[in-house]
Amino acid sequence: MRYRPGTFAALALLGALAVGVASARTPARAVDDPAMVAARATLPPGPEGDLIREGRALITDTQAHAGPYVKAGMSCDACHLEAGTKAHGGSFLGIAANFPQWNKRAKRFITLADRLDECFLYSMNGTAPPPSSREVIAMIAYITFLSRGAEIGTGFPDQGFVTVNAPNPPDPKAGATIYAAQCSLCHGADGAGNAAAKFPPLWGSASFNDGAGMNTKMAAFVKANMPLGRGGSLTDQQAADVSAFVLSHPRPHFDGTRAIAFPPEPAAFF
Repeated sequence: MRYRPGTFAALALLGALAVGVASARTPARAVDDPAMVAARATLPPGPEGDLIREGRALITDTQAHAGPYVKAGMSCDACHLEAGTKAHGGSFLGIAANFPQWNKRAKRFITLADRLDECFLYSMNGTAPPPSSREVIAMIAYITFLSRGAEIGTGFPDQGFVTVNAPNPPDPKAGATIYAAQCSLCHGADGAGNAAAKFPPLWGSASFNDGAGMNTKMAAFVKANMPLGRGGSLTDQQAADVSAFVLSHPRPHFDGTRAIAFPPEPAAFF
């Protein structure tokens, strides 16, 4: 549900000085951004809230809750920071309003369930859960909950990846120096990550495969979010260089020819 400007005016009058002081110290984004309103909303009670909560758990600890579908050594929130509520960090806020949508890779219109399965196949280097599975339905419930109030076909503004305009072609050699100084502490000199600390592997057999979206979006993701807690501290060139270094390493190959089949359901299931 969207708040109207008049609502905030009334609240300001009722709140008097205390609210005025708080508002003066609070960035406008935290007060009136509809995406933040959706992100901070209280979960509904009962089974619906339980399902949404389960969807969030699937995002933050995918291996524990969807292990049979995952081969990579990471969870969804490796690419969708803060359980998908961080702007420019793989945000889920408002995206349910953009489905069905045209998918350039698939060359067809896809549903949100299709998009989630795509993530399991590419980013998780695994296999696709059935669209009717509890896992997919729970994740859709969570993402839809984060999309309340978003305009259909548009979503929430200012949530997507930033634009990176490096003045020179990406230089993996320069990126290696940046990685050693800025990234290796969390992700390891060998790029294997740190499972205990939930720092994902960036290359090697446990990383995302060569078809994942991060192969083309890494510079934008790095620019806005890395090093962790210091997003925006790298220049566009540095973000491009360190991403080129990471992507220069081997990773699993996506096999687009393998068949994906879901267990059949009796007609009564529907």
